[in-house]
Amino acid sequence: MSNKVQHLKVLARKIQSLPTLPKVVEKLMTMVESPDVSPKDVGKLISSDQVLGARVLRLVNSPFYGFPGRISSISHAIILLGFNVIKGVVLSASVFDLMERSMVGLWEHSLGSAIVSGTISRALGMSEPEEISTAALLHDIGKVLVRVSLTADFDRIVGVVNTKQVSFREAELEVLEVDHAEIGQWLSREWNLPEKLSVPIADHHDPDGAVRFKDRVAVVHIADAIVRACGVGNGGDPWVGQVSRKAWDSIGMDRLDLRSLMKTIMENLEEVEMYQQAPAGG
Repeated sequence: MSNKVQHLKVLARKIQSLPTLPKVVEKLMTMVESPDVSPKDVGKLISSDQVLGARVLRLVNSPFYGFPGRISSISHAIILLGFNVIKGVVLSASVFDLMERSMVGLWEHSLGSAIVSGTISRALGMSEPEEISTAALLHDIGKVLVRVSLTADFDRIVGVVNTKQVSFREAELEVLEVDHAEIGQWLSREWNLPEKLSVPIADHHDPDGAVRFKDRVAVVHIADAIVRACGVGNGGDPWVGQVSRKAWDSIGMDRLDLRSLMKTIMENLEEVEMYQQAPAGG
């Protein structure tokens, strides 16, 4: 692990800059850490950027947060979802364009993963399903950083995927010696995301190795595989990764009516079509 961490630091030095975030997002990251900040204060800040505010409202009213069409203001969204979720949603809305330009279908894959994560976590009665959905929404953010800041390496990764018919992650490990999950973890730390979001980003390909938030990691891991199997979006390759049996058992997936669950998931995934264009208008 120490060698990988060292290599990641080398990669970090190669990265010219982080994906640019709007000034309002940078201010938000600092603001939400203050114990004195109110939902009204944060809502006013987000709403000051009309495009960002509209995107945030569109996302929080989407199926994976469970309040479809019922949230009319940013302040209301913060009260219902909490600062951690709003921080992740604002980041997702901010990097929307980057995700669309970086890899065709990545945004749809991310939305689908968020929807499935929310569906599974609610069916299991887990706490804070909105945060789990948000972690799933951001789980592949490392791929965006590679595409934007390590373009030559990204092209080599795509070449390995196509010539060797391997997964995007296997190609990343061959080219970079680290994968998008580790890069995503580093990025989430740079952005000061809470561990409830950063740990599932870091461990979604290795749920058995997760030390903290293992249930959240397991949900995102399973959701990622289901979305790939359903053909929603594109994670960089056509393959469906093997689901960890240990992760499946650890959250009690067999306790669920899987046929009913998949029916609900398929119905919810149809909603992804609604979010293929940039959210606009409340």
